[in-house]
Amino acid sequence: MTSPLDSTALNAAIGAVHRAGMPGLFAEVRDGDEVWRGAAGVADVATGRPVTADMRHRVGSVTKTFTAAAVLLEVEAGRIGLDTPIGQYLPKLVPGERGDAITVRMLINHTSGLAEYLPYAYPSLKAYPALADTGPQSLDDHRFTRFDPTALIEMGVNAPAVGVPGGAPGVYSNTNYLLLVQLLEQVTGTACEQHITRNVIERAGLRDTGFPATPHVDGPHSQLYEAWFGMIDPPRDYSVFDMSWVGPSASLISTVADLNRFYRRLLAGEIVSPSSLAQMRRTVPVVSQEGKVIDYGLGLHPMEGPGQGTFWGHGGTVWGGGTLAMTRADGKRQLAVAVNMQRWNRLGSNGTPQPHPIDDALAILYRVAMYG
Repeated sequence: MTSPLDSTALNAAIGAVHRAGMPGLFAEVRDGDEVWRGAAGVADVATGRPVTADMRHRVGSVTKTFTAAAVLLEVEAGRIGLDTPIGQYLPKLVPGERGDAITVRMLINHTSGLAEYLPYAYPSLKAYPALADTGPQSLDDHRFTRFDPTALIEMGVNAPAVGVPGGAPGVYSNTNYLLLVQLLEQVTGTACEQHITRNVIERAGLRDTGFPATPHVDGPHSQLYEAWFGMIDPPRDYSVFDMSWVGPSASLISTVADLNRFYRRLLAGEIVSPSSLAQMRRTVPVVSQEGKVIDYGLGLHPMEGPGQGTFWGHGGTVWGGGTLAMTRADGKRQLAVAVNMQRWNRLGSNGTPQPHPIDDALAILYRVAMYG
């Protein structure tokens, strides 16, 4: 299994990511009762304010594990059927034959065939892999836009389908999770943010995790620098941003310590039941937003290390920020890392992102953190 925590190697690895070009990053790695927390670089490139390991951070689609857990708790209570068509709950949002064919499970594991709404909400941004004609103007145009979630869902539902319901591989789409938010609100009669807070965040005992009430991040935090594939040079701070563009499917704010606590308790069967956890770990092939085929369960995906066991967790990005949280299946070894710049790879002549030293440095950090 993994070696004990090597603080010297971890400090060197996190420092190397900063030296490769990341303005700032911070992480927590756990091995049983051993804990290492580290940070490298700056939270503000203008002032030189350093990042610290206890900062709050927008964790993006890591939120999806919380949303999936909330849905599965309602499945356990008998208020939602995992294999019930979404049209039985939300016929106006997913009407007709598609509503009859797409199940709740297909929304959670991204096999619904529903398209991503983001290219329609942000007209100057296009999805992978056709990036050559994109530009960052929409980010500035919509910094304070208050999106209507049902309008975003309509964009995704009305867009050309990316697959047939239940087909393989699925295609990762935020439209799926906005529908799950609407489902939770319908069956519980409670705003999704409040429901997830009460039933998942508080159940996990998280003290520094919550949904934003304003475009700002409360508490100590880093600026978030978006490079948009070299088109924003120097990278621009988007830490102040109205998160209604993803809502409770990807807007959570947390800390690396809270994320490790959450995944440790989830994989121990302390958030959802063991049978629900088994459902979460049933994977299907899904095309990620980067165009890669990954294994994806119900709000969880695995990472394998040769001879080291399977790690489960989720990654997430927002404009300018990124997060990865992974926990070994036995709950002993954990990594949560946050970075304060996104889309650092410039585009090649074919319009696809090119390798960058940050990629290799992060891979080494992940390897040292998870496998020793």
